[in-house]
Amino acid sequence: MSTRERSLNFIEEIIEEDLANGMNRESLRFRFPPEPNGYLHVGHASSICLNFGLGLRYNAPVNLRFDDTNPAKEEQEYVDAIKKDVEWLGYQWAEERYASDYFQQLYDWAVELIKKGLAYVDSQSSEEMAKQKGTPSQPGSESPYRNRSVEENLELFEQMKNGEFPEGTHVLRAKINMASSNMLMRDPIMYRILHKQHHRTGNDWKIYPMYDWAHGESDYVESISHSLCTLEFLMHRELYDWFLDQIHDNKSMRPKQREFARRNLSHTVVSKRKLLQLVQEGHVTGWDDPRMSTISGMRRRGYTPMAIRNFADTIGIAKRTNLVDVSVLEFCVREDLNKTAPRVMAVLDPVKLVITNYPEGQEEWLDAENNPEDESAGFRKVPFSRELYIEREDFMEEANRKYFRLTLGKEVRLKNAYIIKGESVVKDADGNITEIHCTYDTDSRSGSGTEASLRKIKGTIHWVSIQHALEAEIRIYDRLFTHENPDGDKEIDFKSYLNPNSLEVIKGYLEPSLSEAKDGDRFQFQRLGYFCVDRDSTAEKIVFNKTVGLRDTWAKLESKE
Repeated sequence: MSTRERSLNFIEEIIEEDLANGMNRESLRFRFPPEPNGYLHVGHASSICLNFGLGLRYNAPVNLRFDDTNPAKEEQEYVDAIKKDVEWLGYQWAEERYASDYFQQLYDWAVELIKKGLAYVDSQSSEEMAKQKGTPSQPGSESPYRNRSVEENLELFEQMKNGEFPEGTHVLRAKINMASSNMLMRDPIMYRILHKQHHRTGNDWKIYPMYDWAHGESDYVESISHSLCTLEFLMHRELYDWFLDQIHDNKSMRPKQREFARRNLSHTVVSKRKLLQLVQEGHVTGWDDPRMSTISGMRRRGYTPMAIRNFADTIGIAKRTNLVDVSVLEFCVREDLNKTAPRVMAVLDPVKLVITNYPEGQEEWLDAENNPEDESAGFRKVPFSRELYIEREDFMEEANRKYFRLTLGKEVRLKNAYIIKGESVVKDADGNITEIHCTYDTDSRSGSGTEASLRKIKGTIHWVSIQHALEAEIRIYDRLFTHENPDGDKEIDFKSYLNPNSLEVIKGYLEPSLSEAKDGDRFQFQRLGYFCVDRDSTAEKIVFNKTVGLRDTWAKLESKE
């Protein structure tokens, strides 16, 4: 299907209009430009899918560029994590670039602006500059250093570069308009002094470019055709264009900045600063905690790359910020895992079931389908014996007619096995059921083709053989925040909405086929949900994370409230 034959989003409409107005299709080039000062989150995932998706649709290159202009906050760890996340999502960049690749070029252009009288060194304190900035309704006042001579500015700027001044003593500012209605145009800072080691350039530089100066010029160096960013940069577009006006020649591609709205996710925060706070204060175990909205957290929880890409496709892009319910993401995860995750049996709240007429010491290995959604997935063998675990909620001593699980005097089918009938229970001194005794129909084995096996039984429950069960640690995750928009009220600390029950660790019993499961392997625990092997697993103990339930239980809870 061609691009024109399907519904276009507004970014694609802009691109199509540019092509119709004479832009060469071969000139299209996009970029994903993260700052390596934290791990990427679900908001970045949407931006990744947008930029790389455009690359795929238009057969155009997409650069991965790190806007590494602040050595005080940036680390190689974050660079490595970002590359891993982009690759995991299934995308390949054309070139790996860094704003730091262009530090010399940016410096040279800044010198040219000084020579043209379009930049000057300001020696005021940050507090003094802030006072002179004015307000949105009142113009700012000019710096007393605004009219320094070109020669003095050049000399000071070189001394700044050479590390001859302490941090905070001087900055380089663009000379634009202190009365502009756009506060960002009131002589913005281009360079500041930072005596910090950079993760790539070491101690070569003592001054570092500000984001607004480096970003557009980096786009220009890389011949980016469309520089796509979120709405908070809308007011920056005028400055983006002003900086380009000073260096652009008509022979080169001039980048076009266009903005799209953030799609915030309910029950999460996506501020890197706040995510870092959660990590540093120990509210989570790290950037890849499965409760985090980071891509690494979602990966560890068991989300699939395709689910996240489908989510980005589902919510699309818009011109207005809105809050997307996390259940939309969970639906995409559930939908993808339903197609791909092997089915297995696990019991997480066990009660012992004894089949009294099954021979002691006997065992059978029964056929179980791996995935009814995928015929090629085939079958596996599961062991069956006299003593089993079933879920405690799958038995009720006395039940009404609408209860289709196990109860006394009624029949139920054991998945892949036999029809059983509840006979009696054993209780402890407190009246808690410790054992359920039942009998089985010896001719009713699933798939045997006997008349008994074809009997219609309304209820089917899962189980594991106690003798063969694999004991595991199961981590049950809930939403990290109880409020749908924990970051919505700036007067309230977002951490006050932290869910104290966001993690429950329990012991579960699994069928023995899972003993070979590896870190990251995903399964459907039948009738319970989707689970993923965690990296904390060892040869002695396997650990599973709950990825998502089989259905949205939150919708029911919220409707009751």
